[in-house]
Amino acid sequence: MDWKQRRRHFLDQVFPRAAMCSGLAFGFAFGVTLPAHAQQNPQALPEISVTQSRLGQGIVGTSTTIITSEEIERSPGATLQDLLSRQPGIQLQTILGGVNGASTVVDMRGFGAFGTSNTLVLINGRRLNDVDMAGVDFASIPRASIERIEISRGNSGAVLYGDNAVGGVINIVTKTNIGKAPALRIEGAFGSFKQHEGTVAAYGSAGKLTASTYVNGIESDGYRNNNVMRQHSAVGDIRYTADEGSLSLNVSGDDQHLGLPGVRKITGTINEFLSNPKGATTPLDYGDKQGFNVTLGMTRMVTPGTEVVLDGSWRYKAQQTAALLQFQENYIDTKLATASFTPRVINNVALMGMPVKTIAGVDIYNSIYGSSRSVRKGDLPNHHYDINQTSIAPYAQSTWSVRPNVDISAGARIHYNNISARDIYDPTAPSSFPPPQAIPLDKLDVARAYHFGIEYRPLDYFTLFGRAARSFRFANVDERVGLAPFGDPTNFNLKTQVSRDYEGGFRFRWAKFELQSSIYDMLLTNELHFDPVNFVSLNLDPTRRYGFENMATWHAANTLRFSGGLSYTRSVFREGVNSGHEVPVVSRWTESAAVSWDIWQKYLTLDAVVRYVGARRLDNDQANFQRMIPPHTTTDIRIGGEWDKFFWSFAVQNLFDVSYYEYGVASTATFGNSNVYPLPGRVWMARGGVKF
Repeated sequence: MDWKQRRRHFLDQVFPRAAMCSGLAFGFAFGVTLPAHAQQNPQALPEISVTQSRLGQGIVGTSTTIITSEEIERSPGATLQDLLSRQPGIQLQTILGGVNGASTVVDMRGFGAFGTSNTLVLINGRRLNDVDMAGVDFASIPRASIERIEISRGNSGAVLYGDNAVGGVINIVTKTNIGKAPALRIEGAFGSFKQHEGTVAAYGSAGKLTASTYVNGIESDGYRNNNVMRQHSAVGDIRYTADEGSLSLNVSGDDQHLGLPGVRKITGTINEFLSNPKGATTPLDYGDKQGFNVTLGMTRMVTPGTEVVLDGSWRYKAQQTAALLQFQENYIDTKLATASFTPRVINNVALMGMPVKTIAGVDIYNSIYGSSRSVRKGDLPNHHYDINQTSIAPYAQSTWSVRPNVDISAGARIHYNNISARDIYDPTAPSSFPPPQAIPLDKLDVARAYHFGIEYRPLDYFTLFGRAARSFRFANVDERVGLAPFGDPTNFNLKTQVSRDYEGGFRFRWAKFELQSSIYDMLLTNELHFDPVNFVSLNLDPTRRYGFENMATWHAANTLRFSGGLSYTRSVFREGVNSGHEVPVVSRWTESAAVSWDIWQKYLTLDAVVRYVGARRLDNDQANFQRMIPPHTTTDIRIGGEWDKFFWSFAVQNLFDVSYYEYGVASTATFGNSNVYPLPGRVWMARGGVKF
């Protein structure tokens, strides 16, 4: 059978079961509406913005954070990743400096180099994680378009969102501008490494119709040689909003070129990190990327308290990567198209006097991946990998307010994932020792996610919360292609990663002071890992993550605000030859402290952040015998203001010019040998613009 026939067979076998599960879920959601007309709603649960998010104001029992548009605007950090790294439980692995955060890994709860695949990133409730290993490109999202960022820690989001939501969920909600008068914002910026940026934002409403557009362009030479970055992105959104529902169309696109300078070597006699940090090991390597996305959505109130959401999207991504001066030249040309349809129903009623909120739906995704591998651009490919993945996943999650001060939540998802993988091998094509032809794979995996959470408010200013959850992650296509060691054919077959997660904590709010603290324990089996030295994907021995996270804010005055966070993260192997050893690229301790001061109303403001990141193991050092990546502390500061229609800011990152790196790969054979990625010292950025 060809892949179309295999997909049809998969749908014939799986869809009836998925339809039955989703039918039960939808039936339950609709069924509980029946008493809604006969009973009052004595206590209301928080509102959910269903068109933008499935998180609403947070999942019961979960540690959550909301970052507002004002905090985004006033952040001293140069990138969205810098802003996220201030949040407890989030760590970064940045390998390139001065390129707007391109290639930076965002890691929640200690997955190190594989934080990208274990942290689910959404935009308006739709996943940005693709089925390949490439990380989410935060740099392609215009910051001016963001209304807020919702962070849900741990794997409690797996029921609502599925695959990849192991360490946590980051949902970026963009501005709808509904009901706002027409406006135009023009902004320009320039700074270190000849970086310059331009942004235009325009929006307006006319009756029930709202339109918005955001266009952004960035160019930078980057900190290192062969580190130039050119990027352009645009977002367009149009919405029709009525009392009974809404229609929306969102279109976005981006184009990026990025130079790839490679590593700096550290050995017993050479330390290029100190002697020549800006140098390029690979002065001609580069990566290009083009993306396009279209999303169509509809909401409709079918009965009081019951809303149906129908939305779908098509996303296309093309990537070209050239490695020209390494030990083995290669050129990779990859195309990935993903279509999705994610209908759901949201029900908010009173059942026997008890408020109940239920969301139930089914996520249907189809991804078609094609990747040609050749020696140089223009050569015939010696391998072309053709992978098709189709998934159907019904889910339901409900929240009950069983008492005025007690909420409980429970949900489940079953995820059917069918993969068909083929390799077309051409022995006549130019080659540099390519691997043998891969063994075909046709496989159906079934994974399950669960969530149970509870919150208890013994006092108006004090809340206890706790949860237990199960999540999963399927291997991505790059991990499947790179499964076999050199000289052996891959069979594309890797086990599904499974996590069991437990968390408990409290929230305290008194006057203008807020504190949230939680502890967690996460047990994983079949964790997916890629060996960056031997270029082999594998399932690790059982691992464990545990730790605690604290975050606090204090409004000392209407014009002065303090915030801080402290987290302790342990990532260790539970079994196997490395039992008790730390998982690489995870810091035990991270801390941050920030201040925002309105010195003179909105005309002059000051924001500053100090971040500490503790020592971490080099990637590939599962044996824990190499030197560690040193800890570092950086300080970022920003002054800015607004006057009439004009606004401006001046920011300095790494104010005290600290020399550091966040990621490196260790030798498994020779102590002291490693390859690292130096980051820049002090950098600055000036911004200014006008609003009409």
